[in-house]
Amino acid sequence: MRRTILSTTAAIAATGLALTGCGGSEESDAGSEGGGDGGGQISIITVDPSNPYWSAEIETAETVAEEMGYTTETSAHNNDPDEQTRLMETAINDDVDGILLDPAGADESVAIVQQAVDAGIPVSLVNAEIAETGLAEAQIVSNNAQGATIGAEAWAEAMEYEGTYVELFGKPSDNNAQVRSDGFDGVLSQYPDLEKVGEEIANWDRQEGQEKMEQLLSRYPDIDGVVAGNDEMALGAINALEQEGMLDEVEVLGFDGNNDAAQAVADGDMVATVLQPITEGTTQAMEVLDEVIRTGESPLEDEKVALDCVLITEENADQLQDFSLEQ
Repeated sequence: MRRTILSTTAAIAATGLALTGCGGSEESDAGSEGGGDGGGQISIITVDPSNPYWSAEIETAETVAEEMGYTTETSAHNNDPDEQTRLMETAINDDVDGILLDPAGADESVAIVQQAVDAGIPVSLVNAEIAETGLAEAQIVSNNAQGATIGAEAWAEAMEYEGTYVELFGKPSDNNAQVRSDGFDGVLSQYPDLEKVGEEIANWDRQEGQEKMEQLLSRYPDIDGVVAGNDEMALGAINALEQEGMLDEVEVLGFDGNNDAAQAVADGDMVATVLQPITEGTTQAMEVLDEVIRTGESPLEDEKVALDCVLITEENADQLQDFSLEQ
């Protein structure tokens, strides 16, 4: 099977962004002055290894780094900014050669990224942004607004543009949760016969998604649909609906493109999921980090890169495996 893992150059060309031989921002140059031979140690700091999405992020980062000749140390902050600070400070004290970070909050992560840069350690971000530019060498994320839009359009069509629905919202400190929710609303608010009647925060978690869905069903037993900010919450909702014998009556939308969601789509239990290109994004973030470590210069003209998501329906669900589509 040929996976769609793109090189930095190819993927950025696809998004209309140019590479440049110039270095990064003035602030980030302090973290990479002079460059080096490559190799050394990279600290990979992610969110939650028990979630398939972040597990794929970890596996990709470790594999790519090792292929480049680096050793790696992986840890997870579980979206806790204080734990992120502790892990980042450990990496800084260990004088690692670079840090790949999936940040715990846009605002909450700025100071600790600044601390790493001030210590001369380049930082590459994947999956989520921070609220400052000119610090990280790269901020490579999925185009969450675009993904939410295509997912909501497919789901609205399955709903025949009418009925009541509820939403399962992700981790509030993760700005991707709000971006996706806004993207859903931007589409669904256009259809006056679609009415959102309830919302619960389920923190990207399957078990919590099931529990919050049970609560929503107790308040709104006649709903017609569910939109969820990620697949784990959507799969939890499916479990709750199945227990109530309502799965055939309610249309569910997910987001991420994990294997269980792909199977649910193929089985007809989920209308669609939205594939986030996490393997491609992580590969690019690692390539940028390696370039900075080796040469002292970033290949990116703009540190922010957004990769478009892909709609997964019954037509292509069987081609999806480990967050990559077969070619």
